[in-house]
Amino acid sequence: MSYQSVFRADLFANQVIIVTGAGSGIGRCTAHELASLGAIVALVGRDLEKLAVVKGEIEASGIGADKVTMHACDIRKEEQVIAMIDDVLARHARIDCLVNNAGGQYRQPLDQISSKGFEAVVRLNLFGGFMVMREVYNRWMKQHGGAIVNMIADIWGGWFQYGHSGASRGGMWTLSQTAASEWAHSGVRVNCVAPGGIASSGFDTYEPNVQEDILKYPASVPAQRYGNVAEISAAITYLLSPAAAYITGSCIRVDGGAPNARCWNPPEPMTEGLDNDKSREFAAFHLDTPPQLLTEGVKTRSSRS
Repeated sequence: MSYQSVFRADLFANQVIIVTGAGSGIGRCTAHELASLGAIVALVGRDLEKLAVVKGEIEASGIGADKVTMHACDIRKEEQVIAMIDDVLARHARIDCLVNNAGGQYRQPLDQISSKGFEAVVRLNLFGGFMVMREVYNRWMKQHGGAIVNMIADIWGGWFQYGHSGASRGGMWTLSQTAASEWAHSGVRVNCVAPGGIASSGFDTYEPNVQEDILKYPASVPAQRYGNVAEISAAITYLLSPAAAYITGSCIRVDGGAPNARCWNPPEPMTEGLDNDKSREFAAFHLDTPPQLLTEGVKTRSSRS
């Protein structure tokens, strides 16, 4: 079985697409979908072992080894970003699209976030993303055009107990709008995708008290469920595709309607369970599995080690 994309199989034939944070979650899924649509995918991440697993998965689906390359890079470090772009251009001679997906955060009330912690999250989610955008644009897209999709989050109205991430994701949103204006004359489109609660391996990395809140999420949104990684990948793929040729400086929310109902009270029939069976997920990724949190529940750190 292979990726079940709704897009045509040769949509990105011979195009080179960089996917940062490609070793897991949304990045992994997006790499699979783009490769299934003919793209040459440059997998970027800090952990080469994780990238190697994703590369092997893609090749096992029948895609040639020359269509997937791995590039170790910590996007927080300018010299590594420059070296990574050098490597991609040396191997493939072009960069048609960028999926700026790498990022992360942890839960902490604003008054308890250390200056070091705040700076670390902003450097990853905003500075790192900016560095990759800038180098891709200056080194290739300025002369040849292209498409960039930056990953942000459900930040609308602020992000309770994730102020550092909300600030950096909000910064990436306004940065994307600026780049969309400044780079349009070069034929470069810049857009964002803002995921809400997406069931992925990231769920299993949080502390037990955070996981308890995650498990309450479906009851708080109109769609009454989590999203999945394929639903994010589909939005990314659309924005990279020719069908989005007149879309730049925009953002696609994939969040089950969460920002529209921050204090939402579900209709009476829905209060009996957490799932809305009329909101069916788009299950396109053949290798996607639910995080352990959703199958085994909250575990203590000691039980995991």
